[in-house]
Amino acid sequence: MKKVYEVHSPAETFALGCEMGKKASAGEIVCLNGELGTGKTVFAKGFAEGLGITEAVVSPTFTILREYTDGRLPLYHFDVYRIEDAGEMNELGYEEYFFGDGVTLIEWAGLIAELIPSSAVRVLIEKDEKEADDFRRITIRTRDEE
Repeated sequence: MKKVYEVHSPAETFALGCEMGKKASAGEIVCLNGELGTGKTVFAKGFAEGLGITEAVVSPTFTILREYTDGRLPLYHFDVYRIEDAGEMNELGYEEYFFGDGVTLIEWAGLIAELIPSSAVRVLIEKDEKEADDFRRITIRTRDEE
């Protein structure tokens, strides 16, 4: 299923992430893609709040992975922007997270596309230069849909 949302502020991006987090289930993988500065981390923060996570959520750009365990499900938050080769994910034991008891959220997931199962939820956040600065088009594709 594909849904397209138009949001006009970081608060709306956060709220959409929050709604998805409330509905997330164990073993789910959510892939976030979009250019720098489009709001992937804002979405991730909302998603974490939807899971009931109270710890401050920050982008794991330099650590690649942050784990949050104080919500209704664990959240494994990856940022693979600095991964040069998908094989580096093996060193992190990614399968334990991807197929574990929590929810995996991956920023820049397109960089490791070959590791992502077809059942993953795909979220694309885009700016539109014709619109206001805070406008975003967020496309969410679920379950085996390209």
